[in-house]
Amino acid sequence: MSLHDLPQPTLSGARLDLRPFRPGDAPAVQALAGAREIADTTLTVPHPYGDGAAEQWIATHAPAWAAGALASFAVVERAAGQLVGTIGLTLKPAHARAEMGYWIGVPFWNRGYATEAAALVLRFGFEGLGLNRVHAQHFSRNPQSGRVMRKLGMRHEGRLRQHVRRWGSPEDLEQYGILRDEWLGGPAAGPPTSHPGDP
Repeated sequence: MSLHDLPQPTLSGARLDLRPFRPGDAPAVQALAGAREIADTTLTVPHPYGDGAAEQWIATHAPAWAAGALASFAVVERAAGQLVGTIGLTLKPAHARAEMGYWIGVPFWNRGYATEAAALVLRFGFEGLGLNRVHAQHFSRNPQSGRVMRKLGMRHEGRLRQHVRRWGSPEDLEQYGILRDEWLGGPAAGPPTSHPGDP
């Protein structure tokens, strides 16, 4: 039996629970992802974020998990039971690697939630899914995301100049990666920690 034959697990950190999305999360997803600041620093989040888009997006997660292609988590503030964002791994099992992506809603910035969630997902990727490599990227003009990646022990691997377009303008992408052996010897292997003011 494969892990993907089982329901996607919930991951728990100091303040956050990362769980599979539910249909009832759609209004909160639409409200948070609908902020232009979120679309502006991501490649695929639409703006405006139309009615029904969140429901359609959530409906893709369970089939993608079962197919071994995606692990997408709702980032939930445990104390309030409130959805604050999303984080996920786009999986390439043939290569034992995944791309990590995330966003945290604007009202919850600067609380360390991205750092805590990303540390949990890295642990799940390496320990739960047996990955050898996790990589991530961010727009060069969004250095806060790079801070999160460096805190996790990810290495800056280069810049792809004008690699994509957003809002009709070319964007440079900063590339980060971490290998399983590096993670085992680094800070991200320990309990997820973050501090107020961290992304």
